Amino acid sequence: MRQRAVPTLVLLLLCLAGVPAFASDLALKRVMLSTGGVAYLEYEAEVEGDAKLTLNVPLDQVDDILKSIVVYDSKGGVGAASLPGRQPLAQLFNDLPFGPEALASPAALLNALQGAEIRVGASHPITGKLLKALAETARASDGTTTSRNRVSVLTAEGLQQFILEDAESVRFVDADLQAKVDQALAEIASHRAKDRRAITLTTRGTGTRTLRVGYVVAAPLWKASFRLNLSVEGAAHLQGWAVLENMSGEDWTGVELTLLSGNPVSFHQAIYQAYYVNRPEVPVEVAGRILPKLDMGAVDQVRVASAAMGGPIPMPQAAAAAPSAALMQRMKALGLASDLAAENAPLQAATVDTAEAQEGMTQVSFRIPVPVTLESGQTALVPLVDRDVPAERLALLQLSTSTTHPLAAVKLTNDGASGLPPGVVTLYEQTAQGTAYIGDARLAGLPAGESRLLSYALDEKTKILRDTDATSTLTKATISQGVLHLTRADRQTVLYTLAAPKTEARRVIVEQPMIANWALVEPAGKTVEETATAYRVAVDLKPGETRILRFTLEHPREDTLRILDTDDEDLGAVAKDRALDPGVRVALAELARLRRVVSDKKAAAERIESAIGGIAEDQSRIRANLESIDKESALHKRYIEKLADEETRIEALQAERSRVADETRAARTAVEAYIAKLGV
Repeated sequence: MRQRAVPTLVLLLLCLAGVPAFASDLALKRVMLSTGGVAYLEYEAEVEGDAKLTLNVPLDQVDDILKSIVVYDSKGGVGAASLPGRQPLAQLFNDLPFGPEALASPAALLNALQGAEIRVGASHPITGKLLKALAETARASDGTTTSRNRVSVLTAEGLQQFILEDAESVRFVDADLQAKVDQALAEIASHRAKDRRAITLTTRGTGTRTLRVGYVVAAPLWKASFRLNLSVEGAAHLQGWAVLENMSGEDWTGVELTLLSGNPVSFHQAIYQAYYVNRPEVPVEVAGRILPKLDMGAVDQVRVASAAMGGPIPMPQAAAAAPSAALMQRMKALGLASDLAAENAPLQAATVDTAEAQEGMTQVSFRIPVPVTLESGQTALVPLVDRDVPAERLALLQLSTSTTHPLAAVKLTNDGASGLPPGVVTLYEQTAQGTAYIGDARLAGLPAGESRLLSYALDEKTKILRDTDATSTLTKATISQGVLHLTRADRQTVLYTLAAPKTEARRVIVEQPMIANWALVEPAGKTVEETATAYRVAVDLKPGETRILRFTLEHPREDTLRILDTDDEDLGAVAKDRALDPGVRVALAELARLRRVVSDKKAAAERIESAIGGIAEDQSRIRANLESIDKESALHKRYIEKLADEETRIEALQAERSRVADETRAARTAVEAYIAKLGV
């Protein structure tokens, strides 16, 4: 199918004119990258009198900019700032007589504006009200087909038609309608770059002056990487580099770059999103329908009174010509600016292009002494540190890594005036053949004056054996209100046997993991160093020397026994402990004697019951035999006499059982009374 071209005038009316260039009146002068995942960008411009400046930014940065933007005017004040809404085109078409789909084609626009008065062509003009544009297919004599649109117009002479694609021009007679079409096309053109927004800043003042604008936006973390060259014992050369990316969406050209190492609080809030309060919907009032207002009681009156007493929140005044002392203090606390109030002085070339470090309360800043140029989307390495540092080689036993060999490590001391950021370290050493790579390590943040251990390899020449033992010792026993309180000391002993290489001396640092609620008993004193999770003890070994290091950890354990509920066997086991207090031992011995009395009485009562039961069984047997023998026989008489004797024995046993029961109760009462008054 062959398509015919739309005439030029129609295209100019209905097609987009192109994407405008988003130029910014402000030049980027200063960048601060923070390990909090944000960047502070500061722009500068020279203005005169009242002025308007444009700052073009990516759409995904607008929330952060609205949250953090700060403006400094050396001799004037900030008037206002404005930018298009989150969805400006949607709002635009809400106010137009057509939707965005009407701009898909000339025919779609004409059909969306049915009834509008149009003027078609110039040599043979047609003026009238637009009815409709219908698509049709025309077939030529050679068999080819062409798609076109036939437009119907109601004129003073009647209904007329024309082919849209053949028209010289098509215009709307209504100037307001034509202006709305032009406005829609201009807005679409300006927002074709949908991922950017232009912020317009209005400033008021007199004379020529400097205006600075800064804000905080999300940015990739900058990373520190170090190279540690071990040359002579007791010293090493440290080189530090920062790896950073420019993902701001614009090139950095000769900017002042500062790197911040810390852990600031940083969050994102969707400020650029329009929020609406949900309101209840009520029906339209009609005659005969009553909808009384809901009565919520006196609670609403209290809320209204409370809100009235609070009053409106006053809005801050526009920023002064220069930041106040309070604002400067806040900016310094945030680590965003230390000299924002001063005029920007030209950067002086440093003798060494390493960063100028400055220690703050919550972070360390590294200012690059030379201007930095970095295109958007590019990665760069900038030098942070290049100096000699104190270093000591040693071996570090970490059980989580190896239980038989320590790690080769370096104790690195920061003797500088500011801290070092965390990062990875590549270690080298100087040998007779030149520089050799010996391993990688990780460096935690290293404040000034502190030391860190960098482990970089396994020291297989140094051997370690580990053995453990556990004991439990009774250290205290008390009795109060019938309860036996026992305090035991659980001990765990760990023995480390350390063996140095045959021809090399070693300083071995042994890390013994801490156990929650356990205290270190041995070793003690200044020889023990504590970390957050372990005890550290250093042992110096001569070549081929073997030494034993002992760690003893102790944990108190409390046990309680309710004496009345504890059997004699358990109490006896406690009484046999040689560590038991003599007073407690005597008390338990007396208690055991009293409880034996109770046991003896219970045993006597059981014997009586057994005897009575045996006699009863014998009587049952005799009575059964009496039924089968002659009542006049001698055997019958003898059975009768035996029954009488056994009845006499039962009566005596029952009397004895009653006496033993009384004695048992008395013995139990004696035990309970003894326990009740017992206190040792």
